[in-house]
Amino acid sequence: MLAKANRITSADDYRVIVRRGAKVAGTHTVSYLRARESGTDARFGFIVSKKVGGAVRRNLVRRRLKAACSEALCDDVAGVDIVVRALPSAAAADWAALRSEVFAAVANRRARERASASSLAAPAKGE
Repeated sequence: MLAKANRITSADDYRVIVRRGAKVAGTHTVSYLRARESGTDARFGFIVSKKVGGAVRRNLVRRRLKAACSEALCDDVAGVDIVVRALPSAAAADWAALRSEVFAAVANRRARERASASSLAAPAKGE
């Protein structure tokens, strides 16, 4: 289970992250990532609509996504808000597929951070 410090609970936070965050699309999920202050805990939120299935199926998908995000926290993720929206195909997806999509979204974020850091560190032309 995710600790309270690692959960997004405010509807306003969800709205901002989904509207302004970077979008990473997968086969079964769409992840929205938004950077936070460095040194802060990573926070996760989940959107699993009725299109995914009945209550039992939706809760199964949500629990799998939570477990994957909990594993991602062990991988030293910090300073980011991530909202994972499950697509209808997530109902038939197995644990490994959902886990790999969450880890791909986190890896995508790290790649973007490295790219922006290297562009900032590169000297300007004429120097």
